[in-house]
Amino acid sequence: MPPANHPRATLILVLGILSIVCCGLFTGIPAIIMGRSALSEIDANPTQFGGRGQVNAGYICGIIGTALSVVGILINILVYAT
Repeated sequence: MPPANHPRATLILVLGILSIVCCGLFTGIPAIIMGRSALSEIDANPTQFGGRGQVNAGYICGIIGTALSVVGILINILVYAT
């Protein structure tokens, strides 16, 4: 029987998706922080925790959402500065 998903796997995935769709930095940064810690917990106890793919997807979505938000903020600053 495979191990159960990490308790925060779904939350991390939802935060990562929200960071791309609408919330940007507000959910992207927590997705990155929580995703990194959950991945290290999964690596430390692979027989206890599963859901590595779900956590990794949320972590990557958090990175993408944060990067897109930063680029958008920089573009807005450049447009209003000129």
